[in-house]
Amino acid sequence: MAVPAAATGGLAGHLDGFVRAIRDAGIPVGISQAVDAAQILTVVDLLDREQLRHGLAAVLLQRAAQRPAYDVLFDLWWPLGDRPVADGEDDAAADAGSTLDVPGSDDADLAELMREQLARLLRDGDDEALRRFAREAVDRLGRGQPTPSGQSYFSYRVMRALSPDTLISQLLAGLLGDAERGGLTEQVARQTVRERLAAFRAAVEAEVRRRTAQDKGRDKVAKNAVRPLADQVDFLRAQAADLAELRRAVAPLARRLAVRLSARRRMGREGRLDFRRTVRASLATGGVPVVTHHRPRKVHKPELVVLCDVSGSVAGFSHFTLMLTQALREHFTGVRAFAFVDSTDEVTRFFRPGADVADAVARIGREARVVAFDGHSDYGSAFEVFADRWATAVGPKTSLLVLGDGRTNYRPPGVPVLADLVGRARSAHWLNPEPRRQWGSGDSAADRYGEVIDMVECRNAAQLAEFVTTL
Repeated sequence: MAVPAAATGGLAGHLDGFVRAIRDAGIPVGISQAVDAAQILTVVDLLDREQLRHGLAAVLLQRAAQRPAYDVLFDLWWPLGDRPVADGEDDAAADAGSTLDVPGSDDADLAELMREQLARLLRDGDDEALRRFAREAVDRLGRGQPTPSGQSYFSYRVMRALSPDTLISQLLAGLLGDAERGGLTEQVARQTVRERLAAFRAAVEAEVRRRTAQDKGRDKVAKNAVRPLADQVDFLRAQAADLAELRRAVAPLARRLAVRLSARRRMGREGRLDFRRTVRASLATGGVPVVTHHRPRKVHKPELVVLCDVSGSVAGFSHFTLMLTQALREHFTGVRAFAFVDSTDEVTRFFRPGADVADAVARIGREARVVAFDGHSDYGSAFEVFADRWATAVGPKTSLLVLGDGRTNYRPPGVPVLADLVGRARSAHWLNPEPRRQWGSGDSAADRYGEVIDMVECRNAAQLAEFVTTL
């Protein structure tokens, strides 16, 4: 569809607000990508909302994990209708054609009639009709008493009135027909039903957000509606639903760190200058050392020692940082892992190549001797046990990596012991999952540890990636 010249300015401003919202959500969008997005508006059919959605996504997104946040923002900035609706524009055009074959709201059987129509739409699988039905359902069933925040429409009212989950058996019967139950055919039908129900729920939630944005402002709703990206979720606050996505975000970082260390070992600078050979070679060029010669570099295999707090307070953090240990273990034989609570034990044996990290963490809890007394974090005791039993584990070729929040439960922090370990190591870093502003508060000894070791804030996968790239 050609874009009228009069509409170009309005669409450009609308697109600019959309791009800004994407950036605010944590998705990086460069100037060149924004220019490409403006070009997309001139080549796609603006009346085809899904074509517009996919076209803008193709130039604005870099990773699949960014798509859920993008879809939420797209539904707010480009609401369902016959065409995109810009700020200040009448929404009547967007509502055109959305009225369904359902009696008015004064009909006592409205919910039941709409429920029957929902069953037909789910059985037919018409996505566009289902989205329009969701819009109508929110309009007729979703309004409630306004909350103090000003919200008047609620998705739970629609879902409670229509109870779409109770239509599963009816939908299965419609999809299967006379086909025999069981086997692959029924599995496919069940998956189809689940996908269509999920699409309807998503359409209802999108419509509720759109109407709330009309009342409260699109920018305000966008800040609350978009979930943080996986790499921005704090390790210590990760919920069960975030774990799988976090694993996918952390695993590439572990491989990247392993590759960086391996490349540094293989492609490091040559050894010391061989002065005699360089001078001899310079005689052929009039005494100018055009080509320098070096003695063979003594290559040593890098060694890494990981000390990880696995107490309950940092369980989420330790799970993902141990993924680093697993990846490094698969690339280097000189990686040793130690876990501690109030005592320390070597857990390298649990991270054999190909081992499942979740299984390794569970085995550490069952089999490793990391608890000696009451099971509360005691960094001082853990450092002393490590220094006493594995004194030779840290040496001039060793990089030391400590993972934990540094909260000692008001017990001796063992700073001198840690300082001795850091002094013997080639390099040492501490990844702390707590915000920097909390270091030193309460029973935290992070500020004291930071005096003898490089203390790095590592609350989420984004900060972990920054640490990996600057290591």
